[in-house]
Amino acid sequence: MLKLLMAAVLSCAAWGACAKDAPQVAEDPALEKRTLAVAAELRCLVCQNQTIADSNAGLAIDLRNQVREMLRAGKSEREIVDYMTARYGDFVLYRPPVKNTTALLWFGPPLLLGAGLVTLWLVLRRRSRMGADQFEPDETDDAPTDEAALRKDPAR
Repeated sequence: MLKLLMAAVLSCAAWGACAKDAPQVAEDPALEKRTLAVAAELRCLVCQNQTIADSNAGLAIDLRNQVREMLRAGKSEREIVDYMTARYGDFVLYRPPVKNTTALLWFGPPLLLGAGLVTLWLVLRRRSRMGADQFEPDETDDAPTDEAALRKDPAR
């Protein structure tokens, strides 16, 4: 019992040691609000499904700090987004613009969904026109299922 209690205490202590520091915030709440607004428009390059405002990855924290410093230096939100896009490409934008290089990203999923629905509709339409004799018959309940009956008829 004592060993179990010691193991629980040690695991809790180890878990607490893994805790991360609170995210750095600017002294000025208005600056922090602007920083988070810009960070919400930029994708985390490590996580790829989060903004740098939501991510705790090291690169996201560095990018947030860089955005904060650029805002302190007097750059506008648009200038910061343009700088990040020039440096990392359209991929860094959480909502990339619609253009030739991102057309598949925007229109690919709806096209695949549409193609799947059309295929399903065609298959179901064709199957509804088929006669019942073209389908495999259902198994009947009176068929022998014991081992001896299966040995007599090995084709089953």
